[in-house]
Amino acid sequence: MSFSTRYGSFRRIRLIRYLVAWRVNSSLVTLPKCFAVELSQVLGTIISNRLPTREAAPWQKALSPLNQYFDTDPGGGKGPHKAAHVPDVSWPIDSVLFVHPGKSTYGLGELIFWELKLFGDGADHGFFLETILPAMEEAGYTTDPRWNRTNKIWGRFEIQAVYAARGSSWEPLVSNGRLDTRARVTASQWADGLTFGAHVDRPLRQLIWLTPFKLQGLTDGSRASADDNQAEATNRLAFTMTAVLNGLLLRLTLPAPGRRKGADYARVVLDGDGLFILREALLQAIQAPLLFKDLEPVSRKCPGQWTGKHVFAPIPREIIPCLELASILHIGKYVHFGCGTFRLE
Repeated sequence: MSFSTRYGSFRRIRLIRYLVAWRVNSSLVTLPKCFAVELSQVLGTIISNRLPTREAAPWQKALSPLNQYFDTDPGGGKGPHKAAHVPDVSWPIDSVLFVHPGKSTYGLGELIFWELKLFGDGADHGFFLETILPAMEEAGYTTDPRWNRTNKIWGRFEIQAVYAARGSSWEPLVSNGRLDTRARVTASQWADGLTFGAHVDRPLRQLIWLTPFKLQGLTDGSRASADDNQAEATNRLAFTMTAVLNGLLLRLTLPAPGRRKGADYARVVLDGDGLFILREALLQAIQAPLLFKDLEPVSRKCPGQWTGKHVFAPIPREIIPCLELASILHIGKYVHFGCGTFRLE
């Protein structure tokens, strides 16, 4: 079976990736440490306000835990509860808000970059143009006292550019604040030209987390101890890679936000060939034992649990395509806030 045929099912996953650049038009703005959380609340609220009542209801319900976390009120809000953890919530559409690493303070004319990923049924370019993009524009000039406060980004930026991913390159949709109305974006172009590991010509050993992660069943105690027998030690050392791949499996088979799980949901996201490839990779996980890890806990004010890196014995090539897919889709808890993505080295 040729490579393109074998991994063609990955390319049938519905996904649209937008890279957004906001230009600061104030002398000084300061972003919170975990900007994606505030971005979700503010932009999500503006979106819900622009929708008809019936369509807005799911958004209001989804945003309720975030509003409680920030304890907002019409007078300007009190800020996040110091003792509260960030709630693991999402918009009613399956979406990721991935804020690119950068500074915390920006001056006049500087750019802030972040990526919006719309997945599955939520990969709707029309909804982006008609609802999300106008909501971004409103966020840039808003005078709402809940958001427009001293040195906050809200009400102090313009949309400089928006790009849509086509494979590993970005095609402009908005340039210098002007929308290209002729541009066409599909939910399959994200995969155009991607090789899913075919280009890898050297052993890969490190999984470096670009954002915090929290994976089901994976804690800091994933390393084997001297008291384990050989079989137990092998299983525990291989568990980290298994947890990563299981995170991808869950990402592809669990229901999207606001949607009940049905018996055929997994086939909607990934067909039988794709699921076979993923399960085949899980069988190879034992060939990628964890050698060591360098992790540290993240602040309780931020989503996720750990940040750092895992170092394995050389990762089998059969696993690489699934890992590359996982890095694009994000895995684990808090994916809406950009958690659970990484690079391989």
